Amino acid sequence: MHRATGSRARPPAHRTQGCRARTSDWARRGALGTLPPGGALMLGAGEPPLREWAAMGVWRGPSTVLALLLLLCPLPAPACPTACRCWAGDVDCRQRALHEVPPRLPTNASTLWLGYNFIAVLRARAFPSLPALLRLSLPHNHLGMIDRQALVGLGALQELDLSNNYLAMLSPESFLPLGSLVTLNLGNNRLEELGAGVLSALPQLHELFLHGNPWVCSCSILPLWRWLGHNRDKVPEESSLQCVFPEQLNTYPIMAFRNESFWPCQKTPLSAQHYATFLLLGLSSFLASIIFCTLMGCVVVIYQHLRKEPRFCRRPLLCRGH
Repeated sequence: MHRATGSRARPPAHRTQGCRARTSDWARRGALGTLPPGGALMLGAGEPPLREWAAMGVWRGPSTVLALLLLLCPLPAPACPTACRCWAGDVDCRQRALHEVPPRLPTNASTLWLGYNFIAVLRARAFPSLPALLRLSLPHNHLGMIDRQALVGLGALQELDLSNNYLAMLSPESFLPLGSLVTLNLGNNRLEELGAGVLSALPQLHELFLHGNPWVCSCSILPLWRWLGHNRDKVPEESSLQCVFPEQLNTYPIMAFRNESFWPCQKTPLSAQHYATFLLLGLSSFLASIIFCTLMGCVVVIYQHLRKEPRFCRRPLLCRGH
C-alpha cells in the first residue's frame, strides 16, 4: 500500500481523460437535447435520473436546468419598511412617529399595526393592494379625514380599528371597498352623527364600537337611532351611548327615544322648486278669480238692464169745462 506524500493521490491519467471526454460528450449531447446512451445523468446525490424526463420531453438542455434551479430556490421575502418590523405576515409600525402610511408594504401582510403615530389623513389609495390583509389597526393617531378611495384594495379586511382619533365625519364611499368587514371600532372620536349610508355599506358587519363620541341628539341622529334599533346585538355598549348636545339632553340614552320623538323630523321638507310651484299656482288662482268675478259682474249688469220695463211719458187728462 502506498501513502500519499505531501499531496493527495491522483487517479491514473487514462481515467482522467476518459471522464473528461465523457463529461464533454454529455454536455454536447445535453445542449442538443439528448442524453448519453446507456447512462443516467444525475443532478446530485439522491436526485432521480433524468432519463425518464427526457423520454417525456421535459429535458431541453441548459434551459431546463435553469428552470429547475429557479423552482428549487426559495423566492425572496417581500420587503419590509425600514421603520417597521415584519414576521409571519404581521407588520408592526407602532410608535414610529409616522406621518403617513409607509408606501411599500409586504403583499403577504395579514395584520398591519399603525397605532400611536401622527397620521392625520388617509389619502386616496393610501394602502397598496394587500389581498391578504385581515386586520388594520390605526388607533391613537391624529386621523381627521379619510379619502373616499383611501381603503381601495383591502377587500379581504375583516377588522378595522380607528379609535382614539379626530374623526368628525365619515363618507359612505370610504367603506364601500370593505365588503368583508366584520368588526369596526370608531370609539373616542369626534362623531356627532353617523349617516345612514355609512353602516349600510358594510353588509357583513357584526360588531361596532361607538363609545366616547359627542353625539348631537337632533334630527341628524335619526339614521343611527334606526340602525341601532335593528342591530342592538352588534353594538356591545349600546345602552351606554348617550347624547352630549343639546344641553337639556346631556347624558340622555340615545335608545331611550321613541318613534314619536322624531315625528317633526319625519315631515318631508319642501324644496325651493315646490315653493315656486305653489307660488305660481296661488297667483294664477288669484288672477283667475279676479277675471271670473269681473265677467260675472258684467253678465249680471247686462241681464238686469235687459229686464227693466220701458217708461212712457203720459199727458194729463183735461177735464171738460176747463
